[in-house]
Amino acid sequence: MNFLKHIRILLPTILVAAMLFQSCKNDVVEPIENVPLTRSYDYKVFKSWNEKFLELDRYASGNRPGTGPRALAYLGLSAYESVVAGMPQNNSLATQYGGLSLPQAEKGKEYYWPACVNESYAYLMRKFFFQMENGYPGLYNGIEHLRGLLHEQYAEATTPEILERSEAYGRAVAVAIYNWETQDVAGHNAFLTPQPADYQPPAGPGLWQPTWPDYGAAMFPYWGSVRCFAMRETDLLCRQPLPYSEDVNSQFYGQALETYNTVNNIVNNGPGAYEAKWRAEFWSDDILGLTFGPPPRLAAIATQVIEKEDLDLAQTAELYAKMGMALSDAGVSVWKSKYVYNVERPISYIRRVMAQHDPAAANWKSLLNNPISGTIGLTPAFPAYPSGHSGFGGAGGRILSSFFEYNSEHPGGYTFTDLCHKDRVEFIGIPRTFTSFKEMADEDAYSRIPLGVHFRMDCEEGVRIGELAAQRVLELPWRK
Repeated sequence: MNFLKHIRILLPTILVAAMLFQSCKNDVVEPIENVPLTRSYDYKVFKSWNEKFLELDRYASGNRPGTGPRALAYLGLSAYESVVAGMPQNNSLATQYGGLSLPQAEKGKEYYWPACVNESYAYLMRKFFFQMENGYPGLYNGIEHLRGLLHEQYAEATTPEILERSEAYGRAVAVAIYNWETQDVAGHNAFLTPQPADYQPPAGPGLWQPTWPDYGAAMFPYWGSVRCFAMRETDLLCRQPLPYSEDVNSQFYGQALETYNTVNNIVNNGPGAYEAKWRAEFWSDDILGLTFGPPPRLAAIATQVIEKEDLDLAQTAELYAKMGMALSDAGVSVWKSKYVYNVERPISYIRRVMAQHDPAAANWKSLLNNPISGTIGLTPAFPAYPSGHSGFGGAGGRILSSFFEYNSEHPGGYTFTDLCHKDRVEFIGIPRTFTSFKEMADEDAYSRIPLGVHFRMDCEEGVRIGELAAQRVLELPWRK
């Protein structure tokens, strides 16, 4: 009887507790969202900052080829992490990287997500381009100018409290990302010493040595030790190149002959010469002060497609993060392999070996010219195999394909026109149209043959390793 009496006394309390528990349970299963999500905003803050990056990259000494995409990776990752709290279907990637600790957004508080991105980019852009503060103060000060313009724009769109909280959070994420970046000793501030004096290239038949006409010292010979974002250690070293041979019947000689004849056909205005030269110049982006570098070229193309498709802020944040990380990892793999295999450039082989059979080859030169200095026949100052352009093209093409091809909106390929060099007069910059991102990547790669700076094997392996870098990035746990 006492037991039943106690039950009758406690029953109301039990019922109230059960109701409260059910209420809390329902809140957990179906949370009520009263704040705007990241997808509520458009892509334009990313467009503004990536265009600013291209302006700076054009003149930034030491920023090409590897340090530029590395900066894009950290910028993109930081911006993504600054808004992922407003992307309920996405994960933060912080747990994927040892030593990276990120601040957390306040639950239930509203954030103006474009302002988070604005502050993240502004903070890190100063860090990745500080070498320009004295040499190009106008360009460098443009970082703060853009930050201020966007701040004023956002101040009219939200409350002071929300804006202050959003900006503080974006900066805090960027600071944490930068602190983690500094732990990568091989990559941190490497743009200050792109051609380290302590590196001496190995000598021997078929091994790279500085090339005519400028005989530039090796660029970024230690870049293969830079931190990767997704590639595994076993991914990094490319397949072995063709065996070196001076035999006219060998595959190696045949690939040198292809480069030699392709350039000669352009010089002599042979069949298809204009088209071949157009491709070579359209994709070059080799000359500091003339254009932005080859890796940011892929980010520039991404911006064009993002604008065409009118992506929202969440989609854009994910795309730029993936693009930067894939480009960076491709660069690490390519440069590691370059200085493991140390394959000489076509100009060295052609002038030394092919000249034994064709005297005209002794004075052969590439079509890579510097209209600023007037130097002609240049070759980039690092080994040939594999091709960096090809690696970046493969990585960028694969990332873009994952967003815009073979899905419900675009069941097949994707037709677009690259407007990056529209209206340029220093070279053939007429826009080119492609029917898929794979077509774009392959043309980017093989443009290096008519330019005269690569063998075909360099291009083929470069594309493969770039696509692998992109695939590894896509395999990260972006979605819940």
